[in-house]
Amino acid sequence: MKSTDVADPEYFHKVIDCQWACPAHTPVPEYIRLIAQRRYADAFMVNWESNVFPGILGRTCDRPCEPACRRTRVEEKPVAICRLKRVAADLKGDIGPRLPQRPFPPNGKRVALIGGGPASLTVARDLLPLGYHCVVFEKDTRAGGLMRTNIPSFRLPVSVLDEEVDRVLDLGAEVRFGHEVDSLQAIREEGFDAVFIGTGAPRGKDLAVKGREEAGANVHIGIDFLTSVAFGHVDKIGRRVVVIGGGNTAMDCCRTALRLGGEEVTVTVRSPRADMKASEWEIEDALREGVPILDNHSPVEFRTENGKLTAVVFEKMKAEYDDTGRRKLRPTGEPPVVVECDDVLMAIGQENAFPWIERGIGLDFDDNGMPVVDAQTFSSTMPGVFFGGDAAWGPENIIWAVAHGHQAAISIDLFCRGEPLDRRPPPHTNLVSQKMGIHEWSYDNDVSVSRRIPVPHVETAAALKSLTVEVELGYDEKLAFDEAMRCLNCDVQTVFTSNLCIECDACTDICPVDCINFVENAPETQLREKLRVPARNLEQDLYIADGLKTGRIMAKDEDVCLHCGLCAERCPTGAWDMQKYTYWDAHADASREPADAA
Repeated sequence: MKSTDVADPEYFHKVIDCQWACPAHTPVPEYIRLIAQRRYADAFMVNWESNVFPGILGRTCDRPCEPACRRTRVEEKPVAICRLKRVAADLKGDIGPRLPQRPFPPNGKRVALIGGGPASLTVARDLLPLGYHCVVFEKDTRAGGLMRTNIPSFRLPVSVLDEEVDRVLDLGAEVRFGHEVDSLQAIREEGFDAVFIGTGAPRGKDLAVKGREEAGANVHIGIDFLTSVAFGHVDKIGRRVVVIGGGNTAMDCCRTALRLGGEEVTVTVRSPRADMKASEWEIEDALREGVPILDNHSPVEFRTENGKLTAVVFEKMKAEYDDTGRRKLRPTGEPPVVVECDDVLMAIGQENAFPWIERGIGLDFDDNGMPVVDAQTFSSTMPGVFFGGDAAWGPENIIWAVAHGHQAAISIDLFCRGEPLDRRPPPHTNLVSQKMGIHEWSYDNDVSVSRRIPVPHVETAAALKSLTVEVELGYDEKLAFDEAMRCLNCDVQTVFTSNLCIECDACTDICPVDCINFVENAPETQLREKLRVPARNLEQDLYIADGLKTGRIMAKDEDVCLHCGLCAERCPTGAWDMQKYTYWDAHADASREPADAA
């Protein structure tokens, strides 16, 4: 194998598994260390730079970072990254003076942002300080998009939502609330220099099964139901409620129904429980509140009596998997299951709807009715029109919408300045030794033995009495400190200098996970097997360094390294060092650097 190029900005980034997995590439270990130091405002600003909505995402993020957390290599549960983000938001204090300060010198460019959700707000956050005049078109009376309409207040308090949405709008955005755009061509004719479309996936899917039309008065589309509750248009529901669907929207629907008077609320899903799309913690919250989940139940009929819904009939299913893991659901042949109910909430998915975009004006759609969008630049086939969030490729989650917004803002800035859209700015990186003495580091490298600390909750009976009582209480300072100390500091890298090594093998002796090896070189497949502990996780790299006097190489398995620093403490020559790798995704302001340099 060739020596690893540690100058490649993505190499050490990939080793920071949590940051690598985050769509917005938030520097997770950095803000967790700051929380452990009780520097909450600093931790908040690290988050705000990347993910824009720390308080919102600290409660609602789908947490792609957590399954990637290196802590799961040594125990079952990852660090509570998401809930620590909330700690930074809840305890930040006054961060107003640290935000970009108006007024910003105008650059004469106007950008239309259609939809007031997280993607559009991220674009505004990045472009407003650069002097762009951003106009947000939002059909509702407040901005926030799905964060406001689809996430119940008992999960995301309105005060938190308003604070973080207004923090963006207060940078100087012009807002046109209650303005539902019905023509893209009309927007373009207003003379905007660029248009960003972040309208989400606003249409809930329905089922065409027997009796659906007759039961229509009592069958509600899940996202429409949640929106009606959010804006106070619905404040009650039947005593017996069936929720059809296994995603996060279904979990929000069933928990909302409990708070609106539902006494017997049941969730049904076609797939096995293990295949449900809802996040593990969302399912746990629903079960905690007493909602039964009937898996392998496929709806086949809505029964009515005198025009009123009385029950849903389900066919029992079983899952069969082929050699590739592809699943097919087949009827078991068992007798049908009848679940009596007064109302049904349909939460089987969402899809995009673009009736307001005229066909034939130069903006292409694919065979599924989705706009053709470039995956790197977020540009459509119509110059100056960009997409992001759920509007680009279908339903995802908030953190993906934020990531899209950052990249779309870069493209809009480049487009408005006449620069090529593929001239993407590189990330900002830095690699700095953490040595403060012979055996001292600027970070705490002890590996905590604590298990993941549960987040305190409001007592269930009290929570179910109100739509607005936040169920999760969050960590206090002590719990936050203890949980933060579980972080393994994956951004502090073990950096090896071959010409300082005397091959004493002291580092291999002290390594607690046997991930360091001095061996004869070989092709990767063979090398992975001949290490002291075979390195069979092919998604994680081997750190290779040659140039040793004996002709051997140093091969380190990045998969299981704990970043404890014992190798560097033990090394008598300083061949090993602990160096913090800082990686910041570039935003729109950075896209100016190459052009100015030219």
